[in-house]
Amino acid sequence: MATTNDHPGERAAEDPVKLIGIRDTALSLDEVFRAVGDDAAGGTALFVGTVRDHDGGADVDTLAYSCHPTAEAEIRRVAEKVVAEFPVRALAAVHRVGDLAVGDLAVVVAVSCPHRGEAFEACRKLIDDLKHEVPIWKHQKFSDGTEEWVGAC
Repeated sequence: MATTNDHPGERAAEDPVKLIGIRDTALSLDEVFRAVGDDAAGGTALFVGTVRDHDGGADVDTLAYSCHPTAEAEIRRVAEKVVAEFPVRALAAVHRVGDLAVGDLAVVVAVSCPHRGEAFEACRKLIDDLKHEVPIWKHQKFSDGTEEWVGAC
């Protein structure tokens, strides 16, 4: 009997980056989840970032995301780093731009791997690196009349 590491399903897929995008329309959990479906994956981790009604102790009234024209290519670069580090079977990442309301989905990322631990770790790295490295900026307006820009880079 072969050891588990000998099975092709235990390794990364040949082309695991299935969906990368910057969208100016509502994001779909179903689209992202379908994109990372893989029969060899024993674990799928999904992270959903939503617009909350507060930040830094202040009430948020409105929020808008904008990005640099290279943002989608930068998401792909971040995804490729994750794929190089983990046995990813499938990966997807989409981020919203434009005006968003409280409760709207701002970002959805998902990773499927042979095992749950790998999926959790890879998904965490994907969202953390996306937030720190991709040129996407958030403009928040607060109920007290102040506003702020928050950026990834």
